[in-house]
Order: sequence, then structure tokens, then C-alpha cells
Amino acid sequence: MCGIVGVLGSHEAAPLLVEALKRLEYRGYDSAGIATVNNGRLDRRRAVGKLVNLSDLLVHDPLAGKAGIGHTRWATHGAPSVTNAHPHQAGPVAVVHNGIIENFRELRTELAGFGLNFVTQTDTETVALLTQHHMAQGADPVEAARQTIARLHGAFALVFLFEGEEDLLIAARKGSPLAIGHGDGEMFVGSDAIALAPMTDRITYLEEGDTAVLTRTSLEIRDARGELANRPIKTIQIEAAQVDKAGHKHFMAKEIAEQPRVIGEALRFYLSGEGDTIRLPGDGVDFTQVDRLSLVACGTAFYACMTAKYWFEQLAGLPVDVDIASEFRYREPPIPARTVALFVSQSGETADTLAALRFCQGKAARILSVVNVAESSIARESDLALPILAGAEIGVASTKAFTCQLTVLLLLALEAAHQRGRITREELSDHLSALRALPVALNAALDLSGSIKSAARKLSEATDVLFLGRGLMYPMALEAALKLKEISYIHAEAYASGELKHGPIALIDKTMPVVVMAPRDALFDKTVSNMQEVMARGGKVMLITDAEGAAEASEQTWEVIVMPRVDAVLTPILYALPAQLLAYHTAVAKGTDVDQPRNLAKSVTVE
Repeated sequence: MCGIVGVLGSHEAAPLLVEALKRLEYRGYDSAGIATVNNGRLDRRRAVGKLVNLSDLLVHDPLAGKAGIGHTRWATHGAPSVTNAHPHQAGPVAVVHNGIIENFRELRTELAGFGLNFVTQTDTETVALLTQHHMAQGADPVEAARQTIARLHGAFALVFLFEGEEDLLIAARKGSPLAIGHGDGEMFVGSDAIALAPMTDRITYLEEGDTAVLTRTSLEIRDARGELANRPIKTIQIEAAQVDKAGHKHFMAKEIAEQPRVIGEALRFYLSGEGDTIRLPGDGVDFTQVDRLSLVACGTAFYACMTAKYWFEQLAGLPVDVDIASEFRYREPPIPARTVALFVSQSGETADTLAALRFCQGKAARILSVVNVAESSIARESDLALPILAGAEIGVASTKAFTCQLTVLLLLALEAAHQRGRITREELSDHLSALRALPVALNAALDLSGSIKSAARKLSEATDVLFLGRGLMYPMALEAALKLKEISYIHAEAYASGELKHGPIALIDKTMPVVVMAPRDALFDKTVSNMQEVMARGGKVMLITDAEGAAEASEQTWEVIVMPRVDAVLTPILYALPAQLLAYHTAVAKGTDVDQPRNLAKSVTVE
């Protein structure tokens, strides 16, 4: 969601704040602003839209000072506007905030009784006004911030800046991530380490409920009980190239192209030197003691879990439940003994997924996570965190993180199958051999980008698109539809092919493109029958298949995309690429904002 940055530096803060906010653009935002303290005076600049608008404003109306805070806002309470943009200021205090203050209406009523007036529609302004009120009652800045934080209900990351205090920032974290950066006579705050990478590689991650008081030479952290907490300083390695487009037009294009490499790196991490056995980190998982697996995630990660359900049940004979995280804990599912709960999240900070994990604590036999950020909340609160090793993913629409999630989940399913005696050592070795060859097939799929671009131009003229798939291709059809609507804004839906005749076929006419994902597998003939039903009603079929499937079923199709042939169990990972490329080239043809599509955020840290 929103991006936060704070600086107590030895140089002018404004350029550092804007540069750090640029590194947080991937999180999604609709307005931005900064505030600084200079010669004791607190001042701010805010603008709606892209950061370039804020940069232009600062050229014409500069903001001096070596202490400051900055923010990119993704609107929750109140429409995008300069008035609603952060930082919010009330008298001597300015605040930036990620999250939602759930009791802000109650606090607004209380503050109105003190004669304090609101000028915005946001919940965040309540934080600034409440702090101002406590200071008016005689509290110093640190005590005023602490009294305010104690009154807040909900999820938040907060950073406070005070008039007359050029060597003080106060930060607090409850439900939203926040990191402290250590410099040489400087201190920094950021929503994540990426924002701080140009300034420092020494990071302290705040834990749930922590409040931090920063000066240029000191850091005091207190936990949720108000007791001093000793949080470690960790050295991170984030190369500048990870947040550079590396010659590509968009981050999404770069990240699609990186998939053969990052999947190869994930395989090297999880496989033995000979490549014929799987090595899980830590003490691994004893799947002989597991009766049931509960997979929980949101969005694209949920579709990775849907795919993994097929793998765990078919390969390992292990029953699997798959849940959308935002629904999971509210239906209060029973969690039997010997159930392992597994949570999938690229950021490791997804609010609904984190809440579902906490619901399972003390109930599930073990909590696992599949994450891309090793120091994230979900990783830290799991019994075992399995890294996907995708590297920083900047495009809002997940690509390489998705295929890396699939790769790790498949490895976990294969390990479960071997432990439970469902596959022999030789069969495991054969599967892993096929997996090690997958990057070659992925590179071949990337070579199809030109033909997919041509097909995408046709698709860009549609207003509605259907996607169909069976078995392992059903979750992939769902993911393909999500990708298309995320970045091209074309309405798209996906169905299991067998469900076509149970309602969706009513939508078919000559204007309706239907994308059929169908490698030549055991379910191919049934999928082709559904495809024929579409063409018989004038529907335009785009078939994504392999050479054998194309030879059998391409007649009368609108478009055919011919994929490399791989083992059937690997097809979801391979077929993710044409889904991504089709969405990408369609969005480019329509001229939409590929990397930062409207209304979306990369890391959803509020419910």
C-alpha cells in the first residue's frame, strides 16, 4: 500500500525523500508529499498523481531542511486530493501513515469536543490532531506520540515529525511493516528496505507493537508492553539493478524475462548438488506426520495455492484445503490435529494473509510460509519460511514471484510425495530432472513474445474475454484472466472448461474472444469438446497449446499460440508465461499504465 520514508540526515532531506519515494512507487499510490523541519519551522509540499508532480512543485517551491518525512498515498478514506494527501499536519506535528485507524470516527468526535477542526476526509488526520491535543496539554513530543499511539485501534505504520525538533523522528508499527536504517551520524525510516538501500544497508526491522524514538546518533525501541526492546541490526544486500528496468520498457517486461534465471536460482537453492534430492531449509517438514494441508493466500498467490492443491493431492495423496485469506478466519474453520497451515505471500506483509496466519497459531500443528521477503512479518511468524528467491518485484502485477511460488510449492509437493511413499527415489529424480530443464523451455516460451504481441493487438479491441482450462490449467486460466483485467482494464473471467455449459456459454457470440489453455494432456480431448461448443456459437477461440495439440485442434481457431512440450506436471509454470505476455502486450496496445495500474497496490497491508 502506501509508502513511508523518514530522514534525519546531514544533507538536504527533500531530494533524499523524493528519491526514496520513487523506490516505493511499485507499492501503488495516487498522491505524494513530504514535510521537513528547517530552522525550527515545520513545512510541507503535496501533490496529486505521479511523483513527478511533486518534483515539479519542489522546483518552483523548494523545501529546505535536513530532517523530514515523505509519503506516497493509496486512497482509503477520502478521494485523492492535495488536502487528503500526506503528510498531515496539525499545529506542531506532521504525520505519515500506512494502514487504517478503525476508531477514527470516535476520536474525531472526541477531538471536535475540544474545538479541534478537521480539514480532510482521512483517518490519518485524527492521529495528527490527537498528538497536537496531547502537546497542548503539556506533553513533550515523545510522550504525546506515545499517548496518541495508545489510543489507536487498527493497523498502522506511523512516523511523526515535530516543529522545533530537527533531530527527532518517532516511528510506530502495528500490522504494517516499518524498517529503521542506520547511517553514519544519520538515521532513516522506510516502509521497506528497498526505499533505504541507496542510503544504508544496515537495517533494523520493527516488530509488531514497537515504537521507536530516533535521533541521528541513537535509537530507542520499546515493545507493545512499553519495555525496552533490543532489535538486531541486519546487513541487507539490495542491488540498484533490482529496481532498474535494465533496458526494458516496463518493470513487468523485465520481470517476465527474468523468470528462467530466478527459477534456476530457486532450484539451485532447494536441490542437492547432484540435483536428485530436495533440501528444505531448517529442519524441513515431516509429511508422514501430516494428515491435512491448509493453503491460504490472496490474489495471484491464491491461484498458486489452487495449482498446488492438484500437486499435493495427485502426487502426495495429501488432502488440501485452499482458502482466500480475507475469508478464512471469518468463517472460523476447524483445524484438526496434524494439520499444517501454509501461507503464500510475495511481500510477506499481506494483511489478510498475516491475520489468517495468526488465527492458526496454536491450532495448526505447524505453520509454513512461502515468501519473497525473508525478513517479512509472515516469514518471521512462521515455524518454517520457504524463500522463493525471485528478487525484488516492482511491477504491481505479479509475474516472476508467481512462477517462483509455483516452483517452490511443486518442490514441496514432490518432497511430500517421496516421504509418504507415493513416488520412488527414481521417480523423484526423474521429476527433478524435468524441473532442472524447465528454464530452457521458459526461454523458448519467451521467444514467442512476437507472435503473442500480434495476438494481443486483436485482444485489445475486445471489451470482454473468457478464459477456459481444465485440471492444472483451470487455476492458470484464473490467473490469466486476473492479469488481463489488472493491467489492460478489459473485463475478463475464467471458468473450468466443464462449467461452460452451466451458464457462461450464454455469453458466447462473435464478439467474445475465448482463450483456451490446453496442453496435449489427459484432459485435452474434453477441453477441445468445450472449445468446439464455443466455435459452434461464433466465439473466437485463441488456443494456447503445444505442437501436438495444435496439430489436432487448431482448425477454425482465431489464433494459436504453440508452446514447448514439457512434462504435464510442469505445465502451470510454463503456461504462466503466455498468460503474462498476453496481458502485457494487450495493455501496451491499449496504452495503460502497465507497472502501476489504476486503483491497485503491490503490497496490500490493510484489510
